[in-house]
Amino acid sequence: MGLWVDTFIAPLSPSLLAPEDFERLVVDLGQERLVRTPWMLLAGSLCVNAGLGWGSVVGRARFEPPAIGTELLSEDGTPGPDSEPPPWGISVERAVLLARGERLDDLAPALRDAPYARQDIAVAFHCLDFTNPAILDHYWYEDERTMLACYALTAPQNRPLEADTSSRSGGPVHPVQTCVINTWKHGDGPACPAIKTVAARHLGPALVTGDTRG
Repeated sequence: MGLWVDTFIAPLSPSLLAPEDFERLVVDLGQERLVRTPWMLLAGSLCVNAGLGWGSVVGRARFEPPAIGTELLSEDGTPGPDSEPPPWGISVERAVLLARGERLDDLAPALRDAPYARQDIAVAFHCLDFTNPAILDHYWYEDERTMLACYALTAPQNRPLEADTSSRSGGPVHPVQTCVINTWKHGDGPACPAIKTVAARHLGPALVTGDTRG
């Protein structure tokens, strides 16, 4: 059956891109045929460790499409008094779906109206684009559940370099503020080279990647 994996790509030093540079990153992913629309734009309080496809507000916006303006809550539950904080503990999110669209040309204008740098921002795409041989070769066969999201956070958050949600917490982490995350189930392992190339174009050549399985 296989486990789902969330792979992140982030700069060596956490930083928040200028709004226009973040726009170029998300649009470039579409223009390079790495992702398929529709795209979704969310803003609020996000946790970069929430399971991308299931449990996160991004996943809810993708799999349970709400009306524009709907406030979404994460599905991981409420942390108890003894709960560990993220990245090992429960992620708590609250965000609003600001916009959704099929055309890449509509994404940049929507971002310009978003509360960038004032709230956490996520731009998510419906799935990876398996008509691109670079995606198909790395992830083996088409699976429309393979979301990708770009995060622009108001403050750095820690992501594990390697984690398994079914095992003991702990291990090295990396602080991220702007990052790209995609989810996958079948593939060759580390970050897809084609996605990493586009990320390096906008985030810089010194990149850190990591996987969370579960």
